[in-house]
Amino acid sequence: MSEGVAYHVAPPGFTKDQWEEFMEEGFLIIEDALTPEEVEYYLNAIEELAANDPKYDPTKTYSPSHVVAKHPAFTELIDHPRHVGYVYDVYGELLKLHLSQVFIRPKGGWHNMWHPDGARAVPYGVFSPELPLQIKVGYWLTDLPRPKMGNFVYMPGSHRLHDFEAYDTHRSVPGERILCCRAGTMTLMHASLWHRVEPNESDVARKNIFLAYCPSWVCEADRFQCDPEWLKTLNREQRIIMRSYRGAYDRTKPPAEDFPLFLDRETGADSDPEANPQVALHRRKRRTWVEKTMGIPYEGPLASLYHRRRQRQGLEVPTGEPVED
Repeated sequence: MSEGVAYHVAPPGFTKDQWEEFMEEGFLIIEDALTPEEVEYYLNAIEELAANDPKYDPTKTYSPSHVVAKHPAFTELIDHPRHVGYVYDVYGELLKLHLSQVFIRPKGGWHNMWHPDGARAVPYGVFSPELPLQIKVGYWLTDLPRPKMGNFVYMPGSHRLHDFEAYDTHRSVPGERILCCRAGTMTLMHASLWHRVEPNESDVARKNIFLAYCPSWVCEADRFQCDPEWLKTLNREQRIIMRSYRGAYDRTKPPAEDFPLFLDRETGADSDPEANPQVALHRRKRRTWVEKTMGIPYEGPLASLYHRRRQRQGLEVPTGEPVED
């Protein structure tokens, strides 16, 4: 680590119960994540952003992107401890902000059909059947006590599917869940989850913030590069998470000065206890919280096939979760 640099411990993230719910449902709801004062703070920021945008039309859905560079209130969210620990648990030292958006959905505005986030012709799930290649954090700033208020709708567990019967339609599907929540709710969504948006038939404009995160080697969704002058205004963690590298390969192998992004939540160390100190810090394998929680290394269903084959051959099974027949 560089001398004189103030490193920070990773903020809190998933509990084991939250992780199990997230992986089962593809969606996690955290009520009262924001105080009423924080809700008002972000609502004011959205209103300021809209008021200064000549493209804003209050009768139409408004959804500007790369908003972290457009208002200080959203810049603060890049590494906000309220949520960044959750996404760091999955992406670890290669965490990147994929997309930042705000939405204003007025009565009669445009609304989404059924879709997953990310690639469509060859979905994320083809390459990563279990772990999400993108997680979307949602901040809900408007009370949504009933349906037909521009509500978010999702099919629980559908992140395991590469296609969906109602794809590209607005059709209601048995088993879907309509998000009715209080202002101040935070949600986490697995990018492969199938979801849509209901029409807004109320007189209340739905307002919310979305921040999507991914590994550094997945392409950005709302920018090619960040303004260098704006980057200078960010703190160290924010600058790293934006991953505005000039060298394309840096997204896969970030420069040494970008390690560690955070210190370990439990030990306060910059690497794992068993790491080889002869390997440069930025090249050391560092386990994510998911790996430490689910097995070392993280082993999905396909790993069990490999283990069973080794057992049949009388060979040692690598360290990890016990193999169950």
